[in-house]
Amino acid sequence: MTENGRNAKLYNRVIGWADMPETQLRKGVRRRVYSTDEVMVAHHTLDVGMDLNPHSHADFDQLVYIAEGRCNYYIEGVAHEMTAGTFLLVPSGAEHYIEPLEEPCVNIDIFVPPRADFAASLAYVDELP
Repeated sequence: MTENGRNAKLYNRVIGWADMPETQLRKGVRRRVYSTDEVMVAHHTLDVGMDLNPHSHADFDQLVYIAEGRCNYYIEGVAHEMTAGTFLLVPSGAEHYIEPLEEPCVNIDIFVPPRADFAASLAYVDELP
């Protein structure tokens, strides 16, 4: 942490998804994470047949953007068909999960505030010059 915040090494720096390490979370799910002190963006590459993970988080909404592919995004058991270029807001406390219908399926999640449980995905920032 510096006087400018925990991710000061990212200020005035161009970085691409390919520059960030990809973490295998479970079968069929890979994640890359970028975060400022205020906003976190998580890039998920999802395979058809991935292990589904119904869950909720009580402290924040989640903004979902599908960058590639097609999926069903479930909120409280209701399927919302999504395609590339579409957004969906998941309210805090709502059980949700994604099911890819074609590959590649790329899901971009936006969190405010940044998720503390994703902090390990940001270890690469410490290695930046």
